[in-house]
Amino acid sequence: MGEDRLITVAIYTYEKAQIVKSLLESEGIPVVIQNVNLIQPVISSGVRVRIKETDLPHALTILEDHNSLFETAVARKPGKDAGRQHIVIPVDFSDYSCKACSIGFDIAHKTGATVTVLHTYVIPYLPDAIPITDTFIGKEEIDEFKSIKENAHRQMGEFFDKLKSAIAAGQLPDVNFECSVKEGIPEDEIRIISRRNAPSLIVMGTRGKGRKESELIGSVTAEVIDSARVPILAVPEDTHVSRCSDVKRLAFVTNFDQGELVAIDTFMRLFGEFDFEVVLVNFLSDKADRISEIQMQYLERYFVKHYPTRKCTCRFIETKDILRGVNDFIKDEKIDVLSMTTRRRSIFARLFNPGIAHRMIFHSDTPLLVIPARNK
Repeated sequence: MGEDRLITVAIYTYEKAQIVKSLLESEGIPVVIQNVNLIQPVISSGVRVRIKETDLPHALTILEDHNSLFETAVARKPGKDAGRQHIVIPVDFSDYSCKACSIGFDIAHKTGATVTVLHTYVIPYLPDAIPITDTFIGKEEIDEFKSIKENAHRQMGEFFDKLKSAIAAGQLPDVNFECSVKEGIPEDEIRIISRRNAPSLIVMGTRGKGRKESELIGSVTAEVIDSARVPILAVPEDTHVSRCSDVKRLAFVTNFDQGELVAIDTFMRLFGEFDFEVVLVNFLSDKADRISEIQMQYLERYFVKHYPTRKCTCRFIETKDILRGVNDFIKDEKIDVLSMTTRRRSIFARLFNPGIAHRMIFHSDTPLLVIPARNK
């Protein structure tokens, strides 16, 4: 094993996996791709790009330098709802998907947004233990793939009926929504629909904090937060928030970045119709210095000027452990939703130094609104 041990550096569709393979091999890194449908490779998804463990640092550097190759740039198509706010809600038909729909529909109703309920499914190809040269897709496998597709569409049809029944019963507000089923890797399909439809918000349900750590490394929600260019609202299944009317205190975490003014306007546009108090909070390892105090005063004045009817308070929280400090703050201040900005980070950072937003998904039952900072 040792130096020759293969590890998965990325999971892509077949087309992207081929690009990565060619790129890495041109730099002298041997690559194996697995989970390919040899009969119809073009429809493959969940394709693993595997390299020697000793080649990982070099490979990550190459992928980071060519990061733009893996961005899906799809222009928004103008339509009858052009200019109208649009919310995307990825679902897997679980209870936490239902909670995400409850909050997403509530926001859509208040903001006049349309909603796309999205489900993605992945065809399960042969396990890594079977060499790719031994892979053969026969009639039984093709029938199984067809059954998986039909089952995904059937489940979405049942979920659509469930949503319509909830609307008829007054359990959900009546909003303009559609359902969409896509075959592919969930985070990739969410990014594609995000770029095509330019939604104002993506609402995603997440597992309870006691069960998340048993999931695959790199949950879909965490992956989407790492790369999305639109706001993401992560809704834990055990949160007490069922509708936005439940939100009484919303905290905005500030580091006094210039882009945060735009982020404040974004979350007020999304939640401004609801009645809640805003807490501007800065977490720091030592006591606040004079510059930080001035920056907080400026941010508070900006908020009061632009949102004079909204109650706003400011907090400095001194803590050596940022995650514990955030969780204690949420509990002590009775925070219902936590909001923060996030900047696009390198592949190295995403793998080895997950940000506070990523960590909060796995360690909190408080809904998390993540607003990507604008790139200059």
